[in-house]
Amino acid sequence: MGRPSQLSPIRTGTNRREFFKRSGATTVGIAAASPLLATSADAASAVFQHGVASGDPLADRVILWTRVTVASVKPLVPVTWVVATDPGLRNVVLRGATTTSAARDFTVKIDAAGLRPATTYYYRFTAGGASSPVGRTRTLPVGAVDRLRIAVLSCSNHAYGYFNAYARVAERADLDLVLHLGDYLYEYGAGQYGSLRTPEPPTEMVTLADYRARHAQYKRDADSQAVHRQHPFVCIWDDHEITNDTWKDGAQNHQSATEGDYPQRVAAGLQAYYEWMPIRQVEADPRKNFRRFQLGDLVDLLMLEQRLSARSQQLPAGGGFAQTGAFTDASRTLLGAEQEAWLFNRLQTTPARWKFLGQGVMFAQVKLRGAANAAGGGVFFNSDQWDGYQPARDRVYDVLKGSSTGRPVDNMVVLTGDIHSSWAADLTQDPNNPDTATGGYNPATGQGSRAVEFVGTSVSSPGVDSDTSGSTAGFLRSQNPHFKYINLHRRGYLLLDVTPQRVVGEFWHIDTVASLSNLQTFAAAFEVQAGTNRLVPSAQTTPRANAPLLAP
Repeated sequence: MGRPSQLSPIRTGTNRREFFKRSGATTVGIAAASPLLATSADAASAVFQHGVASGDPLADRVILWTRVTVASVKPLVPVTWVVATDPGLRNVVLRGATTTSAARDFTVKIDAAGLRPATTYYYRFTAGGASSPVGRTRTLPVGAVDRLRIAVLSCSNHAYGYFNAYARVAERADLDLVLHLGDYLYEYGAGQYGSLRTPEPPTEMVTLADYRARHAQYKRDADSQAVHRQHPFVCIWDDHEITNDTWKDGAQNHQSATEGDYPQRVAAGLQAYYEWMPIRQVEADPRKNFRRFQLGDLVDLLMLEQRLSARSQQLPAGGGFAQTGAFTDASRTLLGAEQEAWLFNRLQTTPARWKFLGQGVMFAQVKLRGAANAAGGGVFFNSDQWDGYQPARDRVYDVLKGSSTGRPVDNMVVLTGDIHSSWAADLTQDPNNPDTATGGYNPATGQGSRAVEFVGTSVSSPGVDSDTSGSTAGFLRSQNPHFKYINLHRRGYLLLDVTPQRVVGEFWHIDTVASLSNLQTFAAAFEVQAGTNRLVPSAQTTPRANAPLLAP
């Protein structure tokens, strides 16, 4: 399973005050849905209770975020900000002023433009006579890029456990970017899905006030603040940012009779999301937040929206489903025609070496072969994944194979969250057919694979915690030969090391979410070499030398 990491998760000299801050002891009783009286002796902590964050970086700009807690309700609260090239903020390159108000829950969002590419910057806000913690961010590169380091996170359930994975990622000074692939927060009330920490509000979030309060609670978490303070995030929502198993016109966990109008709930959840996350606002239709990030000539990162803008309703799966009947309906979609056209065009035309898809639900098929009701060789499990939308998935494979253009697309890497477990897979349209001459797949050589997928485990949400021996994971691998690695019971994060020659995905696992912990383990690594479209085992990579200083 690997060795415990030697990274120091809490700085030398961390005292009891800092430990209690991480455990949430200093935030008891704070209700941050509305501005509060700043009575703390530490003015910065009182005014900037939710920390700072950055996100959606481009080569010349990045979103800077904070939230101001003011001494009394005011129509407008003035806020100033600076950006510098050093953590002491002596070499200031940008400064500005803005205001915030109750209309946006006193959050602040700046699109800081005029920056240099591939450069680390430090920033700070000032309001109410206090200064925020210093944040650290980084712009995207342009031109030739020889290496990138990216952390991948998903499924952070505050009620279910501590965000130790966030703390470990915060320590990594050599990261260019952090991706959060959804379920950044959960909608459930107290005791409904985790009971280690009590959610705010204690009821399921349905209204705008509910969503704002829950975001505020998550942003008060010390480990959440640490990872946001040190790294720029690129995020996309999954379902729990609104409610479980969302689709275009409804959700499994929405009851109109008691929870009101579904579109109003979506609008409330998205308003709070855009207010509280370091992400650019989508004005025309906030649901259509699919977007592209160009990391020089090395990576074209395509972030997919798979829940609110176009998804067809999930079909019932029961204990498993055969790919027959309605499941073969080509009109059913995850992405919708507009997003599909955008995705296919980018895959076919990007000059970047690697095409990364940041998305929520597993692309690779998962099924049992030879089941009693099997059609086409097996029975599938999860109709919420691409398995439930196989004709839509086939259209992606058509692009990868160049079926209509005669120009196959290589070097696609799918990055996924959602299922609270770690998986690495070759992506092939027919993995249970061993005849590669007829479009099948050879698990020994990887021949027939058209792309690869890394599924990162959750920050804190539970997996199959009983599978400590790996027997269930082993059985799934025996039924699905395209999976090279499955771990169902450990929490943590995925670390990507990218060069023009290969992409390495490292699975890092933490020891617990039940308490604060400094321990993490390197579990496994797999790489895809350029032009091969298949995974092979890999060694742990080394951190980048001379990484920029972390924020103080």
